[in-house]
Amino acid sequence: MTHDPARALLEALLRAALDAVGGERCVRAAVAERADGTLALAGRPLPRGARLVVAAAGKAAPAMALGLEAAAGRHLRRGWLVTRDDCAPAAAALPRERWTVRTAGHPVPDARSAEAARELLALAAATRPDDVFVLLLSGGASALLACPQPGLGLDDLAGATRALLASGAAIDEVNAVRKHLVEVAGGRLARAAGAGRIEVLAISDVPGDRLDVIGSGPCAPDPTRFADALAVVTRRDLAGALPPAVLAHLEAGARGQREETPKPGDPAFARVRTTLLASNATALAAAAAAARGRGCATEAWPGALRGEAREVGRRLAALARALRPRRPTVLLAGGETTVTVRGDGRGGRNQELALAAALVLDGARGVTLLAAGTDGSDGPTDAAGACVDGGTVARGAARGLDAAAALARHDSHSYFAAEGGLVRTGPTGTNVMDLVLVHVSSA
Repeated sequence: MTHDPARALLEALLRAALDAVGGERCVRAAVAERADGTLALAGRPLPRGARLVVAAAGKAAPAMALGLEAAAGRHLRRGWLVTRDDCAPAAAALPRERWTVRTAGHPVPDARSAEAARELLALAAATRPDDVFVLLLSGGASALLACPQPGLGLDDLAGATRALLASGAAIDEVNAVRKHLVEVAGGRLARAAGAGRIEVLAISDVPGDRLDVIGSGPCAPDPTRFADALAVVTRRDLAGALPPAVLAHLEAGARGQREETPKPGDPAFARVRTTLLASNATALAAAAAAARGRGCATEAWPGALRGEAREVGRRLAALARALRPRRPTVLLAGGETTVTVRGDGRGGRNQELALAAALVLDGARGVTLLAAGTDGSDGPTDAAGACVDGGTVARGAARGLDAAAALARHDSHSYFAAEGGLVRTGPTGTNVMDLVLVHVSSA
């Protein structure tokens, strides 16, 4: 627990934001059992006696499954979920006579990811026309459900994922490629399902809340084509970094030699209804309300955060440093930045953003910035992000650390681990991209 009042305030605002987008809470609010014993999902009534076959996938899968179990457990015919290893303990409270729990690799898919994808496709195919197939979808599902298409191996898929993540590609670019390499994504799950009705309850972790991008859109029509995937490869200069089999597969698809993903107008999607339960905007609104409740003015960063994390951090810090508010003000921003990896350090986009901001804030008084991933993780680290102020660089120097050098080699995590700026929440049961909260004292 920090003793710095500004940091304590920002951590309280982060908690308020996370509470508002919690997976269990959001699902429970969307499911209602009516007086006649029938169910309604997101306000849409289900037929009397309808039995639910439920699949949950993503970092928020355990929390979302708990919400549905609490609200409608007796209506479940079967429940199945897959999540990341560190998120799985939250699923322990689910009744195992109804629920099957799987874990798989993230962000790089592994053999468990392929097996989970095959299990889910089989589960969907076994549903009957009188079943309601419910998909609880959250960020992380793309990697957790990754069965390579024919002609590709798991090593090919893992290698492509690593190359895409290191390239600085935005999530919609990553998923445009991934949807053309795996079996579940890009609407293929909806096509495989036998149920007469498919209900998707989603928590968005993507800019613009695009349904075809959340979890790579397993039940959404895919507007991208093989040619779009190849355009990403060209734009991000990935031809030499991708496994040869992946590049050959994409080129064959662009020539019409591979089956495309289901497109808008495909009859499979006539059965699908999707409800967005929470998004980055939901979290930002909750944080802003909490800030105002603590006597702060609020100011929103225009648009969504995007682009290189270090550049975004510098811009945010410069803006905050130039503010001269009449009363304490919280600047709020949300979205997802990227990191083009050129060094050998360890960190994540939020820690990198914060370290870049710390260099701009060096020596400034009255400005504190917190950047965190709402899922509780940031890159390959156990931290959600970091908190910095005008003394961050000096505190690091007192421990023999060079903030600029750490940033140059993408080693923000090591810096903050020694300096004390890491923000740790543990798995949060949700995932709505990242939040940056900046407190600026009154002039």
